[in-house]
Amino acid sequence: MAAPRSVEIPAWVKDVGARTAPVSENSVIVNTFGAANNGRTLATAAIQKAIDTCAAAGGGTVVFEAGTYLTGALFLKSNIHLRVDAGVTLLAVQDESAYPSRRTRIAGIEMNWPSALINVYGERNVKISGKGIIDGNGEIWWNKFKTMRHDEYEPRGLRWAVDYDCERVRLLVVYDSTDVTIEQVHLRRSGFWTVQICYSHHVTVDGVRITDNTGPSSDGIDIDSSHHVLVQNCDIDCNDDCLCLKAGRDYDGLRVNRPTEYVYIRNNTTRNGHGVISFGSETSGGIRHVVVQGNRAFGTAEGLRFKSAKTRGGFVSDVLILDTVMEDVPVPFVFTLDWYPIYSYVTLPKDLNNLPPNLAGRDKLPEHWHVLQTPVTPPERGFPDFHNITIANATASGARRILTSTGLDTRPIHNIHFINVIASGETAGEIKYGQDWTMQNVKFTTPTGAPLKITNSENVEAPEVTR
Repeated sequence: MAAPRSVEIPAWVKDVGARTAPVSENSVIVNTFGAANNGRTLATAAIQKAIDTCAAAGGGTVVFEAGTYLTGALFLKSNIHLRVDAGVTLLAVQDESAYPSRRTRIAGIEMNWPSALINVYGERNVKISGKGIIDGNGEIWWNKFKTMRHDEYEPRGLRWAVDYDCERVRLLVVYDSTDVTIEQVHLRRSGFWTVQICYSHHVTVDGVRITDNTGPSSDGIDIDSSHHVLVQNCDIDCNDDCLCLKAGRDYDGLRVNRPTEYVYIRNNTTRNGHGVISFGSETSGGIRHVVVQGNRAFGTAEGLRFKSAKTRGGFVSDVLILDTVMEDVPVPFVFTLDWYPIYSYVTLPKDLNNLPPNLAGRDKLPEHWHVLQTPVTPPERGFPDFHNITIANATASGARRILTSTGLDTRPIHNIHFINVIASGETAGEIKYGQDWTMQNVKFTTPTGAPLKITNSENVEAPEVTR
């Protein structure tokens, strides 16, 4: 049996995060460009003019007088510091035309999609900070998705398509950019994902608070095919993955083939949400060289969550998770290679004359449907590989099922190491299709003391389970 890897923090963590930040003494006030702060008058053009003017002068700080600014998509430029101070709210206008479509990546594939409220596209040396609020005003997009999913798509067997067909507005996107800092701001009510860091490197997210994300797909912070990213001191309450690492899905993700790597996530708190820290399900480009340290979770649905599907491919490896505290997390440790089949696997309806209303009358299916339908060949290229993952110094209390792991008969989840893990819950759980798992000083407590169930596995150690 393979020995567990070292729990020493690797030297590369000192190199993550933004290396520079805007330092110009130049500053502009958006109100001098005509931006109204009454929360009713659209201020997009005036704010954007302030940003562009500041950038043309070589960069500097864009500031706001106290008040609420109703705005559509804003595009930051290199060497700009957008400062949202206490008493300032940027409020997203509920008008889809205010968010022009552009090429991006959504849920693992490249496609056209509405701009975010705050966009950093192809820029460098950018900062967003302050103790003010950036409010996504997301209810109309939450309701749009619920209607499309439950009334129009699921009855037609199209659960896999609705996330892509239902365009919703993200709150803050960093795309193809470097040396970006997001600091202290309060982000709330995102229409879709809250923060997405995609195809970018040397990014810091520090001290951000995310609240009131009760709508679907309102992920907290998504790190997507990016590297040298630091996320620390954040407090996240949402209705999907709180912190998530992604790297593309299926055919398109394998085509792009860009990993997420050299990521350090530390000292964060998660509350409501689907996963404290999720790896996947978009794993096609690979996720590796990740350190997660000193995080706390209160009531998050799942804890350390590793998920993928049989068409994703890619891998999750070289992951070190230290010093995690989870209270009232129903399933603290989750591994699966066959996640959410009705979403993960594309099946066209037999009757293409009975499409959802938004597609009725079209002479061809959307481009992204064809991308999602493109098979991964050979099929075994789609089998993800989860290995070399160490979880050390973790506690969990109030669980329902402490550990659940389901690999594939063709691809076991292997070389997983638990060290100094203490957990209590209703049941110990189960490992299926595992190989070479070690358990050092791992103790589970359940009402019955029934052992962890281990099936179809090889060289898998069991934790001590007591009453």
